[in-house]
Amino acid sequence: MELGGIVGSKCDAHMSENGQPARRGRRTIDRMSRPIHPDSAADDDARYRALCSHDARFDGRLFVGVTSTGIYCRPVCRVRTPRRENCRFFDLAAQAEQAGFRPCLRCRPELAPLQRHWSSEDAGAILAQQATHWLDDPAHWTTDGTPGPTLERLAKRLGVSDRHLRRVFEAQLGVSPLQYLLTRKLLTAKQLLADTRLPITQVAQSSGFASLRRFNAAFAEHYGLNPSQMRRQPGILRAGDHTQQPVALTWRPPYDAMAMLRFLGDRHLPGIECVDRGPALTLQRTVRLVHAGHAHTGWFSARLEPAAHRLWLSVSDSLHPALPALIWRVRAVFDLDADPQAINALLHVDFPAGDGLRVPGALDGFELAVRAVLGQQITVAAARTLAGRLADHLGEPLTTGHPQLTRLFPSAEAIARVEPQVLGEMGIVRQRQAALQALARTVLDGTLSLAPGADPERCTQALVALPGIGPWTAQYIAMRALRWPDAWPVGDVALTQALGLPEHRNAAAHRTAEALSQRWRPWRSYAVIRAWSGAHLAQERSE
Repeated sequence: MELGGIVGSKCDAHMSENGQPARRGRRTIDRMSRPIHPDSAADDDARYRALCSHDARFDGRLFVGVTSTGIYCRPVCRVRTPRRENCRFFDLAAQAEQAGFRPCLRCRPELAPLQRHWSSEDAGAILAQQATHWLDDPAHWTTDGTPGPTLERLAKRLGVSDRHLRRVFEAQLGVSPLQYLLTRKLLTAKQLLADTRLPITQVAQSSGFASLRRFNAAFAEHYGLNPSQMRRQPGILRAGDHTQQPVALTWRPPYDAMAMLRFLGDRHLPGIECVDRGPALTLQRTVRLVHAGHAHTGWFSARLEPAAHRLWLSVSDSLHPALPALIWRVRAVFDLDADPQAINALLHVDFPAGDGLRVPGALDGFELAVRAVLGQQITVAAARTLAGRLADHLGEPLTTGHPQLTRLFPSAEAIARVEPQVLGEMGIVRQRQAALQALARTVLDGTLSLAPGADPERCTQALVALPGIGPWTAQYIAMRALRWPDAWPVGDVALTQALGLPEHRNAAAHRTAEALSQRWRPWRSYAVIRAWSGAHLAQERSE
């Protein structure tokens, strides 16, 4: 549904307040910071109707700045609706902050799903989407020994000059890459101040700031409060409060929570993961993270609340310093930042029963790749059995206080150094042994990145160059670990069967399926999940 489709909403004609004083900091509201286009007034009228509807489908797709208060909100904010003439609309939180608006303390813009626009044709849009995805990842907010400042490292990764990157980024998004990154860091810090007991020094470090002085200065300049004052606001967790407070993560509906947990539950590993598909709708698991140069281990619990379009994340105290990195990964596991409006506009006709389905991600790219290799040409249950044996033999024990969570998944170091004979005793055949150890070595030496946002073409080429890894495995890894929305697992028998193709096991059927998939680009990963679930129209008609 487009923004213009919101009609008939009853908008409160009275100016609203969001509970914050209409205090002006040193920054002033820029009322004309973006170019005026002929259709901008009509577009903003549609955005205003979306604001009046408080429709969660538009969460993260727009932000509204209220000129009478100097505050910007999400469209789901439950305060009185401001007058139309007091509203300025933005596509990104960074644009609102560049224009001088401060984030609302009630709706908390840091909780909004991230924007995920995908293009397969516009070179500028492709560059901007790759850049924002890289900047969104907290793993890139500190150098960790990597030479060069952030923008220089990003430009080098994308194969362009930093000047060209700035020019294209600003043309596409209206803000510079560094302005975008600063907003991400500040909103992350705001969430840590609100939802954790971390000392302010640790909040600054975890949010990617090089020093406490720079953190305090940026916070005061943008928000008109210093971090200590922010923590004293009503509803904010105090540093001395010893209660455990979960972190809220949101998504845009529709979202099929039961289907997501069914997919993850069918593949869960005892001792590492526990999935409750009953009323609790919860995933619990152990995790190892490296954030800001430090390794952290612990556990987390993610509870889905479909009626409120949110996930409640609880973590062990040991993971609080790495919370930004964990939030980023949990959002990927549950695919919380997907834009169902764009995806369903292309796929609904062929998959009418799949509008709420998402692509399950991975908490760790290496773990996902290992499990994909083990799952080649066998059932999901058999693959889970092999992965469970691997975890039992090579996984590091972990004390969590939860009897169902007892160990971590084996590290790349552990798999690289284990004797092949030990793998054979677990029932892993020689070809898979060679594939696993070659995979572990390439991850350890840095020649292969399996992180979300890694270049899918380069990564899949590197994967198929390894012994025992073919195109199907490489594409499956790209779909779930790299978060590539246009992956297509070549030769997948279950996929061709789900699409209703005759003689689905032969090469001709696979070629027909790939040709058919061209109309689903750039969302073929979502088409795969929907076909596997039985949501394809041809299958419905045959039943």
